[in-house]
Amino acid sequence: MRKQLIYFMTLTIVWGCRTEKEKPLPIFGHREVVVNEINGQKVVDTVYHTIANFEFVNQDSVLVTNNTFDNKIYVADFFFTSCRTICPKMKTQMLRVYDSIQAMPDVLILSHTIDPEHDDVARLHDFAERLGVSSTKWHFVTGEQEKIYDIAQTSYFATAMVDKTEPDGFIHSGAFLLIDKQRRIRGKYDGTVEDDVNRLIKDIKQLRQEYAK
Repeated sequence: MRKQLIYFMTLTIVWGCRTEKEKPLPIFGHREVVVNEINGQKVVDTVYHTIANFEFVNQDSVLVTNNTFDNKIYVADFFFTSCRTICPKMKTQMLRVYDSIQAMPDVLILSHTIDPEHDDVARLHDFAERLGVSSTKWHFVTGEQEKIYDIAQTSYFATAMVDKTEPDGFIHSGAFLLIDKQRRIRGKYDGTVEDDVNRLIKDIKQLRQEYAK
C-alpha cells in the first residue's frame, strides 16, 4: 500500500509539473472573432491585438521598424536617460534580461526614450556604450515624441506622458512587455521588481519553446 501511495504521489507531481509547463502564456489585449469563407467553408478565426507599425532610429543611427523584429521575440520598455526615479532600477533589471538572452538569436530588447528632445542618437549611443551593450541585441530608439507616446499607450498599453509636476517632468510605466513573433503581447512585468523580472526571464524561455514545437 505504501509503495502504491508513493507511486501515486510521484505520478501526480510529474503530471502537475508537465501540465504547468505546457500551459501557454496568455495573449493580452482585445480580440475579435472573424468568420471567413474558404473554399465554400466557413472558417472561424480569432484576431488578436498586435503592435502597430513603427519607425524609429536607434543608437547607431539605424532605422528600426517592425521588420527588425521579423521572426523575433522581444522585450519592450519606455525610459529616458536623465530619469532619476524608476529608470535606474529598470536599467539594472533589463541588464539581467540582456545577459540571459545572449545565447538566444531570436530574442531582442527594444527601449523607447520618452524624451526624444533630449535623448538624441548621440546621447543614446553614449548611454548604451556606458552600459556595455550591443545594438545587435538591445535597441535604444528615439523619434517623434507624439508617435512614441501613441505607440506606448495604444499598442503596448504603457504610460508615457509629459507631467511638469513630476521631479523629471515625465510619467512613464516601469513595465517590461514580452512580445511574440506575431507582434502580440504575451506578458507584462514590473521592471523594478526582481521577482517579476525573474518571471520574465522564465517566460522568454517558455515562449521560445512554443515556437520550437
